[in-house]
Parts: sequence; C-alpha cells; structure tokens
Amino acid sequence: MGKHTWYRGNIHTHTTESDGDAEPQKVAAWYREHGYDFLVLSDHNHLTLLDYGNGRDGSLGPLMIPGEEVTVRMNDNKTPVHLNGIGINRVVEPIDTGDVATTLQANIDAIRDAGGISSINHPSWRWVFDHEAIIKTHGASLLEVFNAATECNNYPIPAPGFLSPSEIWDNVLSAGVPIFGVASDDSHHYHDFSPEMDNPGRGWVMVESDGLDSEAVVEAMAAGRFHSSTGVFLSELRETADEISLKIRRKADSIFLTRFIGAGGTVHDEQVGREVSYRPSGDEGYIRAHVMSSNGLQAWTQPVFLS
Repeated sequence: MGKHTWYRGNIHTHTTESDGDAEPQKVAAWYREHGYDFLVLSDHNHLTLLDYGNGRDGSLGPLMIPGEEVTVRMNDNKTPVHLNGIGINRVVEPIDTGDVATTLQANIDAIRDAGGISSINHPSWRWVFDHEAIIKTHGASLLEVFNAATECNNYPIPAPGFLSPSEIWDNVLSAGVPIFGVASDDSHHYHDFSPEMDNPGRGWVMVESDGLDSEAVVEAMAAGRFHSSTGVFLSELRETADEISLKIRRKADSIFLTRFIGAGGTVHDEQVGREVSYRPSGDEGYIRAHVMSSNGLQAWTQPVFLS
C-alpha cells in the first residue's frame, strides 16, 4: 500500500433526480469549486451517475462514487428509515418489513448485495428510532453523527427520551456494535443559502486513503480510516490503542476543546489547545475524540476499541 493521503468528500447529496433543486452537473460543480475530492450523489431510491474522475489530476472532478439513499417510508412515512448505499453497482430497491430493526437489517443486506457499504442516516430525525433498533442489526459501516439538514436534532438536549445522534452513537458502541461516525450535508438547496435551507458545505468526511478511486475510498471508510467535520480541520491524527493524538490546523481567534470519550459516553479527559493527546488506561472500552471550537465548529474521530 502506498502513502496515504487525506481526501475530503460528502456522502449525502441530493439533486433534481429526487428532491434537490439543482441538476447533478450543477451540484458536482459546486463541490468541485469548493475543494472537495469526492462526492456521493444519494438521491432517494435512484442511482444518479456522473463520470467525472479525479479532480486532483487536472480532470473535471470530483471523483463520483455511486450511491443512493435507500428510502423506506414506513407507516405512511410516519416512520422514515433511510440508509445510504455507498459504492453500489446497481439500484437498491427499499425493503419494508414492518419493523424498524428488521427493516434496517434487510436494507443493510441489500446494499451489501449491491456491492456497497451502508450508512444509517439521521437517526434523530423525528426520533423514530435510536440505538435500541440499531444494536439489533449487524453489517452497517457508518452512522450519521451530524446531518446538516434542518430538523435533524444534532445536539444533545437534557430531555428524557430524546437522544442526539452522538448519544445514540455512544450507546451503539457501548453495546459492542462497531460502527463509524460520519458528518454529512444531506444537501438539497443550491440557490438560496440561509439557516432554513439544506445547503452544501456544512458537514463532510476526511478519508485517509492510498488512492483517490472509488474502491480505495469506500474501503477506507469501511475500515474507519477517516474523521468527520463541520469545519475543524485536523493537520495530524494518530490513533492506536496506546495513544490518540491530534493537531488542529490553526484558525485565528478560535479556542479548541477536545473531549476523549469512552463507553457509556463517559468523558475521560478534556484538553484545550491545538495539540492534544490521550493515553488510554485500557478499561475505557473504546476512546474517540470530539473536538469543539469556540466558533461552533466540530470534528469527530473514530473509536479505537481497547478490548
């Protein structure tokens, strides 16, 4: 394997092929113009294909990875169950079993059969399911811990029964189900930019891969070789069972707080600064880092499992 490089991409994107307001070529152009290396067009129950190649070698770019938001509208859409199929080789028809956990599993299996990996999308949207359903499944690679679309309830609120995506993630990890946390745009609106719109550029993944091709990027995501961000850029990241360390790219007039979080959502350490590290004792179950900046931007590293 060659030297790894970090590649920036969005894995949840809509166009006029479903409920977005711009054509696929216009959507890809926005991401190209804003420095993205790869993009998944994830229209609902539709495989939108563009062959743009690698934007880093002078071709049009960004690299287009085939994808689809497999969309199940259970109970007349009162219980929406959505999963992204990433790297698929054909359209995946949604399966509704009448039960959330088994519906998740059936569609995870269908995405795998189509050659892709699955991401469980916006688990706190309408709070229709949480970790209780997810821990009954196996085989999903990714879980959205931040979805930039409106009404996705990204932030923890001390209200009984209403869990944020990051709280659901910790509950899933604590139950022994390995799954990696992604941030995404879930973009729909490319003309009018405002807080009420589902605009691009608000959540992405930074994937460490030995090449910018679809197979390598999908394989790296499936293995957890990436971190997620809403605007905090990491210039260095090292993760082993002995030490997790990171360096944050300088941003003027910002303060950064990093929490090292283990099983049960327990915060084992907090550090302020651009360069931080943590040496696990071994009994944390897993350790992941959550970086928060004083301007509201965040980054998440993947869990390092200690047992």
